[in-house]
Amino acid sequence: MAHTQHPGGPPLFDLGQLLATPGAIATLERRGIAPHELLVRHQYGDWGDLDEDDRRENDLSVSRALRIVSAYGVADDPDRLWIITEADRSLTTILRPEEY
Repeated sequence: MAHTQHPGGPPLFDLGQLLATPGAIATLERRGIAPHELLVRHQYGDWGDLDEDDRRENDLSVSRALRIVSAYGVADDPDRLWIITEADRSLTTILRPEEY
């Protein structure tokens, strides 16, 4: 999971309340990843390890107030994490795919 610098400018959307599942917290701690790093990437449009169709879907979801899903770590990575922001922007959750 590569680290990126803050891109500057305003974020693309609000995150709302922030939650993390127990599995995500364990993964973040084990890998030494600050949740803020992934949340900034997500909020500024770095969707992580998604295919092109899912990236386009997220780009549309930002302006259409639909759910936004980012994935950090490739599909077979045992430490893959998802970040999901709900359509109403009231809640953003960091979770492991198997916790969905």
